[in-house]
Amino acid sequence: MTIRFPIALAAAALAITAPAVAQTPPGGDTGGGIVRIAKPVTGKEVYEAVCQACHMADAKGGVGAGTIPALASNPRLAGAAYPISAIVLGKGGMPGLTGSLDDTQIAEVVTYIRTNFGNAYAKPVTAAEVARIPHPTRGGGH
Repeated sequence: MTIRFPIALAAAALAITAPAVAQTPPGGDTGGGIVRIAKPVTGKEVYEAVCQACHMADAKGGVGAGTIPALASNPRLAGAAYPISAIVLGKGGMPGLTGSLDDTQIAEVVTYIRTNFGNAYAKPVTAAEVARIPHPTRGGGH
């Protein structure tokens, strides 16, 4: 005995499941609706994922509801402690990012901004240098 699956029922099942299948990222869906993306690792990746939204792709900053300082051709970046502390502790309207970035990511992005955008401060920053800046408590908050 052969059971025939009505064509209309098959089409309805396909119409229901096709959007879900089409929207599932390859290898990224955890099954609970949470999609994991790759952690930015290089300074360029961190800049593009975290910093560029405010400081702009060209690192020239901007003016609007507030002033976002330019990182391009910025003499304040000559000393690594200044950008490290701004990222770790926050500065002005910028929150500290230690809850979002680890010390290695901070070192990578500081090295990146100090060696790009018209800046020529070639000495790489290390995670150990970042760790020397007192970090706020990582519990609670944003």
